[in-house]
Amino acid sequence: MAAFFLWCILFVICWPIALIALVIYPFVWLLTLPFRIFGIAVTGVLGLISAVFLLPVRLLRGPRAI
Repeated sequence: MAAFFLWCILFVICWPIALIALVIYPFVWLLTLPFRIFGIAVTGVLGLISAVFLLPVRLLRGPRAI
């Protein structure tokens, strides 16, 4: 929502730049998509490694009372 308001302010101040930004935004989004997917994959792998290393500690603690 904040990005929309900033775009509205930019549109009022300088509408040609706002229209150019509106046209370029989908291309920038497509360019950054592989980096987002890579970030999700890295987060998943690090979570898996963390779970594997912490599993013995969780097993030694025993059952918890909820």
